[in-house]
Amino acid sequence: MKPQMRNLNLFLFLLLSLHFISVLSWKREEFRNCNQTPFCKRARARKPGSCSLLARHVIISDGDVTAKLLPKNHETSEDHHEINPLLLTLSLYQDGVLRLKIDEDPSLGPPKKRFEVPDVIVPEFSNNKLWLQRISTETIDGDTGPSSIVHLADGYEAVLRHDPFEVYVREKGSGNRVISLNSHGLFDFEPLTAKGEGEEWEESFRENTDTRPYGPQSISFDVSFYAADFVYGIPEHATSLALKPTRGPGVEYSEPYRLFNLDVFEYIHDSPFGIYGSIPFMISHGKSRGTSGFFWLNAAEMQIDVMGAGWDADSGISLPSEKTRIDTFWMSEAGIVDAFFFVGPGPKDVVRQYMSVTGMPAMPQLFATAYHQCRWNYRDEEDVEDVDSKFDEHNIPYDVLWLDIEHTDGKRYFTWDRMLFPHPEEMQRKLAAKGRHMVTIVDPHIKRDDSYNVHKEATKKGYYVKDASGNDFDGWCWSGSSSYPDMLNPEIRSWWADRFSFEHYVGSTPSLYIWNDMNEPSVFNGPELTMPRDALHYGDVEHRELHNAYGYYFHMATANGLVKRGEGKDRPFVLSRALFAGSQRHGAVWTGDNSAEWDHLRVSVPMVLTLGLTGLPFSGADVGGFFGNPEPELLVRWYQLGAYYPFFRAHAHHDTKRREPWLFGERNTELIRDAIHVRYTLIPYFYTLFREANTSGVPVVRPLWMEFPSEEATFSNDEAFMVGNSILVQGIYTERAKVASVYLPGRQSWYDLRTGTSYRGGMTHKLTVSEDTIPAFQRAGTIIPRKDRFRRSSTQMVNDPFTLVIALNSSQAAEGELYVDDGKSFEFEHGAYIHRRFVLSDGKLTSVNLAPASSGKSRFSSETVIERIILLGHTHSPKSALIEVTNQKVDIGLGPLWLQWGRGSAVVTVRKPGIRIADDWTIKFL
Repeated sequence: MKPQMRNLNLFLFLLLSLHFISVLSWKREEFRNCNQTPFCKRARARKPGSCSLLARHVIISDGDVTAKLLPKNHETSEDHHEINPLLLTLSLYQDGVLRLKIDEDPSLGPPKKRFEVPDVIVPEFSNNKLWLQRISTETIDGDTGPSSIVHLADGYEAVLRHDPFEVYVREKGSGNRVISLNSHGLFDFEPLTAKGEGEEWEESFRENTDTRPYGPQSISFDVSFYAADFVYGIPEHATSLALKPTRGPGVEYSEPYRLFNLDVFEYIHDSPFGIYGSIPFMISHGKSRGTSGFFWLNAAEMQIDVMGAGWDADSGISLPSEKTRIDTFWMSEAGIVDAFFFVGPGPKDVVRQYMSVTGMPAMPQLFATAYHQCRWNYRDEEDVEDVDSKFDEHNIPYDVLWLDIEHTDGKRYFTWDRMLFPHPEEMQRKLAAKGRHMVTIVDPHIKRDDSYNVHKEATKKGYYVKDASGNDFDGWCWSGSSSYPDMLNPEIRSWWADRFSFEHYVGSTPSLYIWNDMNEPSVFNGPELTMPRDALHYGDVEHRELHNAYGYYFHMATANGLVKRGEGKDRPFVLSRALFAGSQRHGAVWTGDNSAEWDHLRVSVPMVLTLGLTGLPFSGADVGGFFGNPEPELLVRWYQLGAYYPFFRAHAHHDTKRREPWLFGERNTELIRDAIHVRYTLIPYFYTLFREANTSGVPVVRPLWMEFPSEEATFSNDEAFMVGNSILVQGIYTERAKVASVYLPGRQSWYDLRTGTSYRGGMTHKLTVSEDTIPAFQRAGTIIPRKDRFRRSSTQMVNDPFTLVIALNSSQAAEGELYVDDGKSFEFEHGAYIHRRFVLSDGKLTSVNLAPASSGKSRFSSETVIERIILLGHTHSPKSALIEVTNQKVDIGLGPLWLQWGRGSAVVTVRKPGIRIADDWTIKFL
């Protein structure tokens, strides 16, 4: 290498290193606040009642209600060209979903078409459309003219109020409102404009300037939730589950909740600041009515205020009297109004309604639901082999070993550093022989190196995002000077998917899966560490219009690549840091670069719960914290909690001390091993819950109020959570805790998972805390499937027998489910699975088939049996049991057995009944 080139490379490396150090931790000045964001500042300055629009020319067109929104003082004419009216469309769908679209009239010559986010709404949603035949009219109290009313669903109507313009859903009969838009008259829509001579539209923040070629184009409006005690949702923020007011007298936050995907190192907890993902979906819940939801399909930067009580005291706006109402204010830099109202009325109804729009979550492979071991970085093949063997030596199961960016050849993705990883295929095969898998990282920044085939081909084909001048965008990230594939373009997504073939990704094998990081996208020298807003994408779309969805398209293309690689046979596993509505269809997400602090352990729970509520059930937080060195107690508590995250992965920064589970002394190794064993024991239950999420959208881990929607004590509780409907987990979030307060909802009892000890529901219990475990309970009336034999990995447990743990309620009844398939392929979509419901009632335990009759095209069978049935809460211990299988009766003896996870109360146990999970059978307790 020439000396001049060597010196230049050294200079660039030092420059990148210094910049990295400067952004390594949270620096508020790196990021804009609302006052530094012109569209947010303008919108917040608007006063209630300032919207002067009226709904006119209301008709039915193509099965929808359509109207024009015109200023109140405008004299209508034949063309309206001089005022460019907005076009409004109301569409109704099955199951209580109302869609509202508002856009400029393209026939009236705006400079370009405003961006509508593609590929988020699933194609089958259009099949749910209700084709309207007529509109009813009604004069709302105090109005000078009629409003339009349409039937939405059983018990609900949608109302388009003409003057003043407003859209809301109400209950039939009572007329009580559920959710409304523009009730406070804050709606504003800035039209695209051709730049006039002398106009200054540029915006600057720090050293970056945004050219804004189409001028201000923001949209804002108020949304009100009625009969609501709290609102939730709009991830991703490191704050409480119940969203706090951001505006109004005496509020804690002065900034709105920001939705703008950003690479935020060491994000702070308890803040409305946006981090890696954005889902503009909010859920309200209240005791008197239930749940409703609102989703705005818009990928531009968004700011959302939750209004505190009394915020509108001086507005003069008069709204119908309601017991409770929560007002919110939504602001976006660009896009259109494409909003969805969900009427509920239950929490699971709202989630299902939202999923009908954005799609059901993907069904993961079985191995992905187990424990993952990650670090930035495992150094070489010897390090990988050593870590792998140490797990076996210490009898700790794991399923996936991860490699971060240092495994590549100079941060060129799809490559290997052949000095450190000379035999990647053999390395993967050794792991696969134990039923284990590997994950490697693939980020969107492509090193600008003419000898790098990915860059060479992307440049030749013109596949990169362009800068405002039309050249390939050049930004800095881990690989230095980098460009970014334009994932909005379907052709480029297809090309990217092909990069994962065994031909192109040399050294990969079928047991290798993928991690997408830095896909917000992260640009170290960009404004707010991301891509400039005036960068250009496919179809002349500005980056400002799709920013929050860039990582979503990258995630989508990567997942499709793994499906292509396997010729459509196997399910992909792809973890993504950036997220958007619809990400659930493509894989898992995590909460990003957290810290080894008790507060970050604490905030991980509401973050994961919020992701689940908004459609992403497969999520988790880095166990132990990414930054910093956790004390052993914190690390152990994090493992004990993380064992119940849907996505269970330990991860750490390369500057931290090594923290594999065996490095903290024998006792801590034992505690971490026990926590990981809990997860492996419960994998059948978790896998069944993932199937429930796949078919209904209901999250794997849930807020307490999702299962107990009328109990006010659960509404703001985000220190505890439900795993499915059967297990309640309470984290320990302080050092040297001796006592924990645990609220157990409902009227039935709860049973300690380890000891079987019974506790009353509907009250708070002060419990002594030990280092052995965190409080976790099984709900009376449920049945949980387990596997109690410990193997090296979940793959090696496939044929192991099951244990059923039955927690009886006061009626001596219980029920639960078990879902089993081949754990990897798409054959389950064709009926190749076992799905059983277990029901214990009147002294009989019955296994009922929930799977549809097989079409013969695809079958799944299993010889796996149930080896143990454990009864908790039996009021009179049975002496024997009769098992009926194909008309044969067998006597089974009963006796006490300690629960497998620890010593505690004796329980009634049926040993070795020998019944297959695939069969119908009945056990009668005598």
